[in-house]
Amino acid sequence: MEPLLHQLGQRIIRCAPRTLICRKYTHGNGNGADHPSTGSSHTTPVLLVSRLYQPANLREVGQESRQAGEMTCKSQRLMQQAGLIHPSNPGCYYYLPATVRAMEKLVRLIDQEMQGIGGQKLDMPSLCSAELWRSSERWDLMGKELFRLQDRHGVDYCLGPTHEEAVTTLVAHQASLSYRQLPILLYQITRKFRDEPKPRFGLLRGREFYMKDMYSFDVSEEAARHTYDSVCQAYGRLFSRLGLRCLRVQADAGNIGGTLSHEFQLPADIGEDRLLVCGGCSFAANEETLAPGETDCPRCPAGPLAESKGIEVGHTFYLGAKYSRVFNATFSNQQNRPVVSEMGCYGLGVTRILAAAVEVMSTEEAIRWPGLLAPYQVCVVPPKKGSKGSEEGAAQTEGLVHALQGGLPRLRGEVVLDDRTQMTIGRRLKDAVRLGYPYVVVVGQGAQEETPRFEVICQQTDETMFLSKDQLVDLLGRVETV
Repeated sequence: MEPLLHQLGQRIIRCAPRTLICRKYTHGNGNGADHPSTGSSHTTPVLLVSRLYQPANLREVGQESRQAGEMTCKSQRLMQQAGLIHPSNPGCYYYLPATVRAMEKLVRLIDQEMQGIGGQKLDMPSLCSAELWRSSERWDLMGKELFRLQDRHGVDYCLGPTHEEAVTTLVAHQASLSYRQLPILLYQITRKFRDEPKPRFGLLRGREFYMKDMYSFDVSEEAARHTYDSVCQAYGRLFSRLGLRCLRVQADAGNIGGTLSHEFQLPADIGEDRLLVCGGCSFAANEETLAPGETDCPRCPAGPLAESKGIEVGHTFYLGAKYSRVFNATFSNQQNRPVVSEMGCYGLGVTRILAAAVEVMSTEEAIRWPGLLAPYQVCVVPPKKGSKGSEEGAAQTEGLVHALQGGLPRLRGEVVLDDRTQMTIGRRLKDAVRLGYPYVVVVGQGAQEETPRFEVICQQTDETMFLSKDQLVDLLGRVETV
């Protein structure tokens, strides 16, 4: 192979998922417009920063924009500056490629945890019949929160904010359901729609968003509560894997209904929920569930409850027979008699988790991701073109990228090369730090030593190390991906 990308004067273009074709380019007129030659092509796994569709604007948001309320929280500001999201309509956003990568990783984690407790994934229509919602009496109860529309025949529908009616109707159509088949846990991860009166905080409170909603059907209240607990435990494992501190708090069931409800809250100053937490036991509650002015823990005499704010990222409900009785979702018991199922429902805000993680983990200047969700794990920054040792640095970069991509299968598709070599290392390093790559590898002066060393910045720990190629491969070989 020639020195790396003809001293980084080649470009790589995507031709298929996870397949990149490297075409040789000759230098153009210096304005960034290179021209293809007729040379042969071959495949290579390198991803180039210059080819990623991430229209980053990493400048500080001006004071005028902040005063106008355009950027109302840290996560919104950082995600728009980094080219992760782009506003469309009030409460609606384009999710740009890097965000989709992070979201797909989160979905894989959710799938692992939900399927680990017996969940089965399906997909239900977003267009929901008004008749179902009238049957459950929620058509009027939900009020203006529903996006309502009519088809050409004058039939009423809504865009589903949640799917209790739809999934219960689906299960009710299975007339031969036996107690031996329960519990059934059905879930989906799809777009949801709620007509928020004041959408704000970017992805934290929008009108269109992604949510995981799961629904359980059990033979008895005891079994349903056991399922409820297993889902809550799975949520705890999920947030633990993400490295996010999440509180399970007593909550109001609201218009979903049921007799037992918990929210999963990430403590954050920007949070819209007021939480009361006991320092002496595990009790925590949303303020709205307690008596006005209540300050003592109802479970232990440890002292007053401490107040904090949180971002709701999940919500669980024990529904009982609220919906199954309305839609006649029954099963045959051991005596072959029809019995109404006991239900639960369980939500996770997928896009809200992404934004909330950025909100609680990032600095004011730079994005920090949960390691498993970072769109790309490693960014390699080679020398500036024409600088002292740039040719040797390009060769070292080539060998390093080859070692990472070829020797570490889990990092395939996770390593990007900042080929904008017309820019200084310092400027590209600043961009990489602000975009939140967990590992930034700089091919600097140390790469020209007898035993080449690379500067490695571990952004989650704020550590900087100087490692040989073998040491670097060993370090990155321990990186967990999903």
